[in-house]
Amino acid sequence: MLFTFDEVSKQILSGAVLRVAGSESLLRRLPKGSWIGGSTEYFIADNGGKISSELLYVSSFEPEEYTIATYDKTAISNVAADAYDNGFSVAIIPFESEVHKEYAHNAPDYQGMFIKNIVGWISGVNLNVPGQTPIAVNGQTGEVTADNAVVLHLRIPDGQSVNIGIVNIFEQDTDTPVIEFSQDGFSVKTCLVDGKETVLADYLAENKIDTRLPLIGAYSGAGVNLSFKEVRDGAVSFYAPVFGGIKYRIAKPVGNYTEAFSKKLEVLKDANVVFACNCVLNFLYGELEGKETDMLSGPITFGEIAYQLVNQTLVYVTILG
Repeated sequence: MLFTFDEVSKQILSGAVLRVAGSESLLRRLPKGSWIGGSTEYFIADNGGKISSELLYVSSFEPEEYTIATYDKTAISNVAADAYDNGFSVAIIPFESEVHKEYAHNAPDYQGMFIKNIVGWISGVNLNVPGQTPIAVNGQTGEVTADNAVVLHLRIPDGQSVNIGIVNIFEQDTDTPVIEFSQDGFSVKTCLVDGKETVLADYLAENKIDTRLPLIGAYSGAGVNLSFKEVRDGAVSFYAPVFGGIKYRIAKPVGNYTEAFSKKLEVLKDANVVFACNCVLNFLYGELEGKETDMLSGPITFGEIAYQLVNQTLVYVTILG
């Protein structure tokens, strides 16, 4: 839910364990306590999409036990190993930081990853306000960082279990060619298009590809989105790295974002959802500001974490039992 600065300050001082999203200026002023935070000014609130620098999105969860930790680009590989066996961890990582790049490239290989439950988001800025910096905040210590990840590890009661879900409204357009890359990276110039070496920027221009649609890679049978960031000086950059050995295709167009998400979220009407976040590209391309939706409320982010980094998805956590 969205709250004022004073309301959130009272919640923190009461001892609640919180996850907070909001503008950099508000997060920096909050009192110390049992919380972590990440910058964004985009939200899905109870009454729909909203942009605000004056309100904070807060979600709470009363765990059996918790720890809050800060990780640099070297220590982040321990995030899953440090997580509770029965619980989940929420990571907040500043956009385009070194730890963001490290996590994006290597998270699937971390010890315990896909055994422990790791979710979270990439913090960002208001794209229309210059001079902002993506940050994460360790509310326990008061540390505000643009370089490190902040993680809230939560343990849940025995007899309960965690389910991490990804809602992806996109699917591969099988009428488009297969695109492959020779190396991993956030930016590329060349690729293979149906086996033929091609300058990707030229391919996108010549075929009038709508770069609001992600590339979708086939990972062990699951489709994982890879969102376009920009095309400049003959190079194409993405919000997450491409990987060699993965077969990508352009996604099929989506007519109505809200209807597409609502249909996929129907199964969660009675679920105990304790965490959710959605991508800023869905917010912008779906023109969700001021639009009432049936989507799960939560921060709008510059990348989502469901074990590994994903794009243009909605990520959620439910507690079973």
